[in-house]
Amino acid sequence: MSNNDLVQVIIDDHRAVETVFKELEEHTDEPQRRRDLVDHVITELVKHSVAEEQYMYPAAREHIPNGDKLTEHEIQEHAEAERVMKDLERLEVTDPAFDEKLGTLMADIRHHVEDEEDELLPLLQEHCSDEQLQELGAHVLRAKKVAPTRPHPSAPDTPPANMIIDPGAGLVDRIRDRISERSN
Repeated sequence: MSNNDLVQVIIDDHRAVETVFKELEEHTDEPQRRRDLVDHVITELVKHSVAEEQYMYPAAREHIPNGDKLTEHEIQEHAEAERVMKDLERLEVTDPAFDEKLGTLMADIRHHVEDEEDELLPLLQEHCSDEQLQELGAHVLRAKKVAPTRPHPSAPDTPPANMIIDPGAGLVDRIRDRISERSN
């Protein structure tokens, strides 16, 4: 398995997010650092989710028996996480609801990661060729470069609509990020 195949790209993203979660759990006394970390993890989660929805889930639908059911569950989890991320964006770090929402997000994402790594990714490895996994990994990496950086809970999450809307939302988000000096 190459470093850029779909499975490794997804797992690398999962580990990077978990690293930020651990830092958030360890550093509770620096509000600006917490805000920066939460903004960063939201950006990474949104880009990751968009890329999965554009490429990984359609591949699962196509190649895995009962792939529709698996991907619908994963997309529902993405939608819930996006709603929580949107709430987190609106809250001040000092608001008691911030830590509650952050805890919900971390628990939800950890559950989602476990589902993907225990079930979906092994099935993709079983049912896709090495070449397909390499191609999907390359698509995911490219998609993340133009993906939105902020949650858009009401945006479409399946092709073809998401393939059209996501790059435009990503451009707008990156402009907003520059104007607001939000680090990614």
